[in-house]
Amino acid sequence: MLTRWQLAQAAIIAGVGAPLVGALCRTVRWRVEGVEHYDAIVAQHRQPIFAFWHGRILSATYYWRDRGIVVMTSRNFDGEWIARIIRRFGYGTARGSSSRGARRALVQLKREVTAGRAAAFTVDGPRGPAQCVQPGAVWLAGVTGNPILPFHIEADRYWSARSWDRTQIPRPFSAAAVSIGAPFEVPDPSVDGVIEERRAALERVLSELADRARTLLRRH
Repeated sequence: MLTRWQLAQAAIIAGVGAPLVGALCRTVRWRVEGVEHYDAIVAQHRQPIFAFWHGRILSATYYWRDRGIVVMTSRNFDGEWIARIIRRFGYGTARGSSSRGARRALVQLKREVTAGRAAAFTVDGPRGPAQCVQPGAVWLAGVTGNPILPFHIEADRYWSARSWDRTQIPRPFSAAAVSIGAPFEVPDPSVDGVIEERRAALERVLSELADRARTLLRRH
């Protein structure tokens, strides 16, 4: 349970942070490949379950804004101000994390996806280890029958936060490459070994997408 002072701090951070994120990201030149994969999922009347690394949360929040995507955010102080910021960009939130309240948040996400809303995961969050996929997104895809849509965003000029995930903050007027992968299907997750096999496979896919994004930057 957060204190009133923590809630007030979260409100201040969101009130200042959201406009700054918007102003910064409006200067970014976006280079995108693979958007047809997103379009194909929507055309099939299915819901994408977005999967990406926690270190790209700032640029991803802006790029996928105003689509009604529901995101799992932690119930701690950091999760509170993050939730308040992303709501300003048109996201919904399910409060929980891999370390606290995960089951309740995943059940909420299952309801949201079944009701026709997309979901998103920072698949190595909330505390890492960095670029190690946690099983939540894989489980959700399996139980709902909706595909994971993996993607990676890479800026050519950026600052890195002093955090476990080295959050990437694009510099003003930088270029950012968005590499979107093919729909990633997950069979029945109750079958032995399915979640671990698909979790490891998703990790490989995200690594490949990071390489593709860097290549896309070099081509321009």
